Amino acid sequence: MDEEIQLYLSDAEESMAKALQHTNTELSRIRAGKATPAMLDSLRVDYYGTPTPVGQVANVSAPDARSLVIRPWEKNMLGEISKAIKNSDLGLNPVMDADSVRLNLPPMTEERRRDLVKQVKNEAESGKVRIRGIRKDVNESLRKLQKEGAAEDAVKDAEAKVQKYTDSYIVKIDDAMSKKEAEIMTI
Repeated sequence: MDEEIQLYLSDAEESMAKALQHTNTELSRIRAGKATPAMLDSLRVDYYGTPTPVGQVANVSAPDARSLVIRPWEKNMLGEISKAIKNSDLGLNPVMDADSVRLNLPPMTEERRRDLVKQVKNEAESGKVRIRGIRKDVNESLRKLQKEGAAEDAVKDAEAKVQKYTDSYIVKIDDAMSKKEAEIMTI
């Protein structure tokens, strides 16, 4: 029974780490006033009939804080990349050169910054909900083990550890949220 409890604890910590990583990934996609290649991570380009992430068909770089340059490895992808950007919800207008696509990011207004902060808070809350859901599932599994004959003290100790994991990962999400908010609100 102790091995099963340890298995549940390690699964809980691993799942919470994945939830934190997912939240950090989602937060990195939110534009924070300066151009980052991560902004295009969710952009899919039609690559010979297959929707493919733009990072797999081109090199994406940020030469300065207000622009992105996308250099496809195949010249015939310029049009596809431009079309994908126009059809996306990024709200950017691509400018095609001979061998690249340039994206100029407009400066953010105060209202836009507030909207982005709300989006950051929503993503952080989603991450916290995922972590609490993991805690709930693991605690239910631990209680089932107790009904099957596991020692009550061992189960209570395991539940306390799960709560510690939950608290620490929620603090990490709060830290990431605070950093992203500060990044967005910095002019």
